[in-house]
Amino acid sequence: MRDFNFNSAIQQDAGVMSRVQVNLQPLMRLVYLWMGLGLLVTAGVSAAVTAAVYNNPSLIAAFASGWIVLMLVQLGIVFGLSFLINKISPNLALILFFIYAATMGVTLGAMFFGITAEPAVGGGFQPASEGLWAIAKAFVTTAGLFGVMTVIGYTTKIDLSKFGSYLLMALIGLIIASIVNIFLASSALDFIISAAGVLIFTGLTAFDTQKIKRLAASPELQQHSDGMVRLSIMGALTLYLDFINLFIFLLRLFSDRR
Repeated sequence: MRDFNFNSAIQQDAGVMSRVQVNLQPLMRLVYLWMGLGLLVTAGVSAAVTAAVYNNPSLIAAFASGWIVLMLVQLGIVFGLSFLINKISPNLALILFFIYAATMGVTLGAMFFGITAEPAVGGGFQPASEGLWAIAKAFVTTAGLFGVMTVIGYTTKIDLSKFGSYLLMALIGLIIASIVNIFLASSALDFIISAAGVLIFTGLTAFDTQKIKRLAASPELQQHSDGMVRLSIMGALTLYLDFINLFIFLLRLFSDRR
């Protein structure tokens, strides 16, 4: 789940930018602040989880048995924020966002162990250089693609909303193909899914950035208010999900392990 229903009272049509001279910086600054802090939380938790599993490999069994619960918690937070964002306090919404970022760190930490671990002399595991290199390449590529596309989404004069429905339909197809491949276990289909995922979330980054920019044009959001903070949290979660999904699909391409 990565698309959200913002309150219709603050949504503006595509022509608002030409009618009102506004300062977009307050909202956009908060969006990127929350997103950046969320990524830092995810990075810190993932590093701690990976180190913990190296020190105690039996923890991977606990993750394997509890990943469904973790996934349900993540989905619950996303759906909860999507539908209750205007009914809960901004502080609670921000706490839930960071909890989500932390749970994603647990997921990535287990993935990083699976990608990097190789048997060590004398028992146990040690990190493999090719696995570490795959993670580094995926992160650098993700940061570069995300940075370029969010700048394009913010500065382009082209209305990207007409592409949004196509991107969302492609995302639904991607999810269905991913579920099917759980049973097929096709390496060729897995490569196609990963490549398609990179393309889809690259496009969604620009689309979501422009959408948030247009919402930021609302005159009601030019001052620090609960409405602005709520929208900034949802905007941060949207772009955070674009970044994380782009990273995961690139990691699948750069790594030959699951």
